[in-house]
Amino acid sequence: MTKLLDKALETVRRLPPDSQDEIARAMLTLAGDEGEPEEIDPAHLQDVLESLAQAKQRKFASDAEVEAAFRRFER
Repeated sequence: MTKLLDKALETVRRLPPDSQDEIARAMLTLAGDEGEPEEIDPAHLQDVLESLAQAKQRKFASDAEVEAAFRRFER
């Protein structure tokens, strides 16, 4: 294990369990081992299905829409 990865893992160990799991899922995805798909919360199922339909039709947000969404987090 590299020193950088060891440092990253030490930092993640100090985070709450939910944050640790989120980072672990991202690491596994980046490493090509996504594992089992996560269950979709029934309250979000309709939104997920709508998003998948939009993606299939190649209906994506414009660059301006994406930038506007990210700007909301800068506040």
